[in-house]
Amino acid sequence: MSRRNRQVTLLLLTSAFALVACHQKAAAPAKIKPATVEKIEGSDLARVTLTERAAQRLDIHTAAVREVNRRMVVPYASVLYDAKGETWVYTSPEPLKYMRAAIRVDYIEGDQAVLTAGPPVGTQVVTVGGQELFGAEFEIGH
Repeated sequence: MSRRNRQVTLLLLTSAFALVACHQKAAAPAKIKPATVEKIEGSDLARVTLTERAAQRLDIHTAAVREVNRRMVVPYASVLYDAKGETWVYTSPEPLKYMRAAIRVDYIEGDQAVLTAGPPVGTQVVTVGGQELFGAEFEIGH
């Protein structure tokens, strides 16, 4: 190896070591939680708030509680069963906010659940993404 090649090699090695020594480890980006859970005082319920991105990823859909023949009706897809067999829906009182509400199912007809008790007619209930909201509320998988 010629003297000039050794000098170039030494210069490159010195520069590389200097760059490695001066390099500071970048701070990890702030972790954004896709869902926050806020307990509702005086109850066993909580409000789940999703980021807009989380709601898009979960592809959350809602439908209104309807009245059919003077009975409250919700899509059967909105009905959730807990470990005790109790029935629930997630309501959406405002965008990106969801709350579990107890319902009482009288009977199922096709893809509709006819209720004897539940949220008022017109209330938006989650039809897609309810299981994921349930998991977020109870921190399942965390």
